[in-house]
Amino acid sequence: MHTEAVQDGGLHACSVCPVGGLFRNGVCQMNEALSTSDSVGQKKSVEQGVRDFVQQPHIGNASQLLAGGVAGAVSKTCTAPLARLTILFQVEGMQNNGAKLSRPSIMREAYRIAVEEGFTAFWKGNGVTIVHRLPYSSISFYAYEKYKKSLLHMYNMENSSENIVAGMGTRLLAGGAAGITAASLTYPLDLVRTRLAAQKNEKYYRGILHTLRTITRDEGAMGLYKGMGATLLGVGPNIAINFCVYETLKSTWTEQRSEVPGVWSSLAFGSIAGIASSTATFPLDLVRRRIQMKGAGGRTSIYEMGILRTFVHIWKAEGWRGFYRGILPEYLKVVPSVGIVFMTYEFMKSRLTSHGS
Repeated sequence: MHTEAVQDGGLHACSVCPVGGLFRNGVCQMNEALSTSDSVGQKKSVEQGVRDFVQQPHIGNASQLLAGGVAGAVSKTCTAPLARLTILFQVEGMQNNGAKLSRPSIMREAYRIAVEEGFTAFWKGNGVTIVHRLPYSSISFYAYEKYKKSLLHMYNMENSSENIVAGMGTRLLAGGAAGITAASLTYPLDLVRTRLAAQKNEKYYRGILHTLRTITRDEGAMGLYKGMGATLLGVGPNIAINFCVYETLKSTWTEQRSEVPGVWSSLAFGSIAGIASSTATFPLDLVRRRIQMKGAGGRTSIYEMGILRTFVHIWKAEGWRGFYRGILPEYLKVVPSVGIVFMTYEFMKSRLTSHGS
């Protein structure tokens, strides 16, 4: 079996075990499970789990990028209607007529979209979402693995995964850096997606290229990066929490059960990770949407630019509840969305591994 131990400073560790996963107290937990199995059937089951676990991470860079991109595109398409509802609720408070905002109602807004805009309007902006998510998710997953590997090597922790705190810290740092990297490289497409999804009956923006040209004409080239500061502040911790929670749950499952979690377990772990990350970072996500919409449709900005001033405006006009306007459809979206991302990613990795072997 491909589970030979490696020597490092007197410690023995399985060469394929991830941080926070199977290595503990100088013993490879998979090998220990094999040695203590009291039945042939149980031993074969554990051996198969080890083989699956060893095979999955070993895919090439191109395959890893492809797996991440497909995972993001599938997830966003499945949850596009709820994503659009979230955006509409988030930007609803951007009005200067002092009118009292109605309480967000998913059913009422969904009915309005179906009647006034048609059923396909639930996927308005999904084309640019896919164009954005393919590189965004690819970069996120790829960069996460690279950053994590670099951090482990930098701090000499490849064989010290018994330190749970260090393992979680590594995941948080790698996830945050990966999220910031992906968001920085694909930001204009995220802005275009928000502008298209926030349109109701008006057709000021028509398609990706037209929106890019119109924003550049109306707001200048820097208009394509409007709200990027708030986005990076939010996406860093969001992706960090996603990866940290997911991988911690996954490694805990693998350690306790001596088997690799299946696609449904990956879906559940991803859903929990999505709830945790959205709850922690939703106010920043709302602020970035507001900033992205300033000057949209050729209209003048309602309040001053900047993250802090936007926070102050929302607090004064809507109270603390304003920061969580649209959180319900966000929860309904993020449970399947993040779950599908990780489930699809794990499935794609296993498929690409089997085809490559």
